[in-house]
Amino acid sequence: MKDKVVFFLLIIFVAISCKEPEARRPKKHATTNFYQEVLKENKKLNELEKSRLEKWIAQDTIKQYKISPNGYWYYYETKDTLDLATPKPEDVVLLSYDITALTGEILYEKKERSYKVDKEDFIPALQDGIKLMKKGETITFVIPSYRAFGVTGDGNKVAVNQPIQSTVTLIDIKSK
Repeated sequence: MKDKVVFFLLIIFVAISCKEPEARRPKKHATTNFYQEVLKENKKLNELEKSRLEKWIAQDTIKQYKISPNGYWYYYETKDTLDLATPKPEDVVLLSYDITALTGEILYEKKERSYKVDKEDFIPALQDGIKLMKKGETITFVIPSYRAFGVTGDGNKVAVNQPIQSTVTLIDIKSK
């Protein structure tokens, strides 16, 4: 009896497994519309953040902010009007910088760092901003989230979509 049951199950298994696989129809994804909607929503959020930052900057009547075509604001704390040398791509610069929230909360204390211009990963706005600087200058940058750490934050102290402020001093420029 046991042999008959095993034989019967074996025949059913063979009959089912011999069936030809059926091709399934491809799914239609509306990815184009989805991405367009996401882009449209991100543009709205960026414009909203930009207007908040402009209002925040307007309240500071002491400092003279300049706006960068690359989407951040900055002002000079120490400016050198004599030296003309600015960092070029592949120069190694020694700089000190800190990162604070716009509320004044210190997120990262001031620290020194060597940075190879345009060849290392760094905060996008500061990658551009360093190229404006001359040796010995100190600039404070006000950076919207989309030019800083964006929608992910830094996973540590900088929150998601958080604009930041960074004071950078260019200590030295070493040409390649």
